[in-house]
Amino acid sequence: MVPIVYTFVFSFNDSLKSNITWRGFTFDKWLNVCAVQNGAVCEAFANSIIIGVVATIVATALGTMIAIAIVRYRFKFRSQTSLFLFLPMATPEVVLGAGLAAQFLSIGVPKDMLTIILAHIMFCISFVVVTVKARVSSLDPALEEAGRDLYGSPTQVFMRITFPLLLPGILAAALLSFALSFDDFIITNFNSGAVTTFPKYIYVSAARGIPAEANVIASAVFIFALVIVVTTQVSQAARAKRLAKQA
Repeated sequence: MVPIVYTFVFSFNDSLKSNITWRGFTFDKWLNVCAVQNGAVCEAFANSIIIGVVATIVATALGTMIAIAIVRYRFKFRSQTSLFLFLPMATPEVVLGAGLAAQFLSIGVPKDMLTIILAHIMFCISFVVVTVKARVSSLDPALEEAGRDLYGSPTQVFMRITFPLLLPGILAAALLSFALSFDDFIITNFNSGAVTTFPKYIYVSAARGIPAEANVIASAVFIFALVIVVTTQVSQAARAKRLAKQA
């Protein structure tokens, strides 16, 4: 917890160009986090948000379909497909990032935000498949059979039975994908070109002292994530309590 506390405390530091030594308490960094002279911080943060959202949406959609196909259907090279999906999780990020950079270079694709998104989709799909696959495996096929017995079409059965049951696993996979994408530095650094993401900005700024505005954004992200976790836990506890009373 010490690095988190340090980041939060120094977000209130009345620093100049460097945020290494404590100069005094101020709220200015929180109130002017996107000031003109520090606009690069917010630009890098916005890039990370855009990349994370796009990569998460595409990886979650593709990964969910792949997970359903692997669990529910038998097809040629099914086991090999599962193996290939696990490889990005086991491959070191340096190898993965260098390999993607070489591939983009060989086919003449310029490195920009698109190459970052493609790279993030590639390694996020593996985590989505693993997460959703576990959820699909735990579903009771009798529920879907009951829907078909009640003359539900395949689309109706999926939208009213299968998808709601898969939704918790899909949301968990999406949150994991976004966290991995937003936090990634190594693969991004190999394939970003001139585009700067928030982790890349932090790494470049570390040599001369990370500005307090970066601490502000990092602290805000941590607080936002903490609020989501606490809210979810409280709502689940309240729901369980209501169900217990009804029982």
